[in-house]
Amino acid sequence: MLCALAACQSPPSGQNTLPAAQGSFDSANSTACERRVNDTLDKLEACVKRERLWERLAHFQRIADDHPGRHGHGNRDTGTAGYAASVAYVAALMRNAGYAVTIQRYTYEKTEFVNTPQLRVDGRPYAFERDWFVARRSAAGAVTAKVEAPNGVLSGCSPLGFSGFRPGSIALLQRGDCDFDTQVSNAKAAGAAAVILYDTTPSAYEARLIDAAPIPVVGVVSRALARDLLERSRRGESPIVSITVRSASRSDVDYNVIADSPFGDAKRVVAVDAHLDSIYGAGMLDNASGSTTILEIALDLAKTPTRNKLRFIWFGGEEIGLLGSRYYTKHLSRSELRRIVFDVDVDVTATPNFDFLIADPAHAHRVKQFPPNVVPDSKIGNDYFRDFFERTGVAARPANFGNNGTDSLSFSFVGVPNSGILTQQDCCKHNWEIALWGGERGNYEGKIGSFNGGCVDYPHRWCDNLSNNDPLVLELASRAVAYVVFKLANRPHYAW
Repeated sequence: MLCALAACQSPPSGQNTLPAAQGSFDSANSTACERRVNDTLDKLEACVKRERLWERLAHFQRIADDHPGRHGHGNRDTGTAGYAASVAYVAALMRNAGYAVTIQRYTYEKTEFVNTPQLRVDGRPYAFERDWFVARRSAAGAVTAKVEAPNGVLSGCSPLGFSGFRPGSIALLQRGDCDFDTQVSNAKAAGAAAVILYDTTPSAYEARLIDAAPIPVVGVVSRALARDLLERSRRGESPIVSITVRSASRSDVDYNVIADSPFGDAKRVVAVDAHLDSIYGAGMLDNASGSTTILEIALDLAKTPTRNKLRFIWFGGEEIGLLGSRYYTKHLSRSELRRIVFDVDVDVTATPNFDFLIADPAHAHRVKQFPPNVVPDSKIGNDYFRDFFERTGVAARPANFGNNGTDSLSFSFVGVPNSGILTQQDCCKHNWEIALWGGERGNYEGKIGSFNGGCVDYPHRWCDNLSNNDPLVLELASRAVAYVVFKLANRPHYAW
């Protein structure tokens, strides 16, 4: 047992107190792990150690630092030299370990703003990237119209919420129980000229759409701006909002790294994925941490025969809109797709003010769009994650992983059962989470104890670096993934 729940809770300072691993670490032992056959869970888990994980994570930091972006900070975003170097690093290690490595190349449309987007309320300007953001994959355009909150405080998750909505107005929508894409789609069907999204969190942040929007989408605006618009709409004042978003698109190239084990039944492939790209800089927590987790597990299993074939994938373009995983899943032949029996998605595994969340497609906002087999067949992986955390005495809860638009969503859409893990990011941790995992209210990462949103999804902060990760959390989350991958890789054929 790694720890009891009480031992895993963090003290008021926010420093977590997960237990120390047994035994010592040195590079020679790590190399031995990669050379030997780790054909039991005990052998594999003994190899997944924080020192080696941290060493690999630090290498991603060096890659970022060696390839600064135009603002002078380390960068591994899609389309940058830092991302290309990350691809080369992972591919070389996997080839040297004996995996069959494919670099999957694809093109995508890269959109950049022309001039700074503008938003005015009754002529008063609001600061872009402070008071409001343009949602990723928003349409460009210039709109001036009255703001309406359909039927008061509603999310617009149902078309019925737009009864009485005046076409040509701008829809003011609160984040609800559906994904942003559904809200925007319903608003467009009701005749909205644009959408403004708001949330209950204090800070504005950049909403992410999975599909390109047909109308301009502002979001997420600050709580203060949302409150002002909502209160005035309730009083019947109908504020006039002007939105101007001008952008230009060009084609660019991106890459996925795909590494197949030489072992196992090729008719039963277990995919293990993490996105390799960052957003706004080095991206150490999101998602060099997850990339490190699956890299360490892949190398430790390089010489280990398994019943089912393992395929490790590092996707590009996740932060833009699941570009790599959508390209990969959509370009599989029908027979290739049938061979993939399960996917494990690993996105953020080293959060300082942590939760341990299991990605269950049953909790995704888009579950009604999945083929009917996805939710029941995903129970296999969910149960393995649950088994691991129960035996270690650490709490774990289901996550709305699909809502965030991580790569597991792409597998769900094509009928591949999946599970996954994340340890949280941004803001805001609540009292019920503290009761389970310790820590403190506010940011999960970044400036702990603050409610400013953290480091990961905010531009111009440049703070998602190595110091934004916790090696103890990284080790425990990585061991959980190792447990699940080992179980799935050796699951008997009759049990699928």
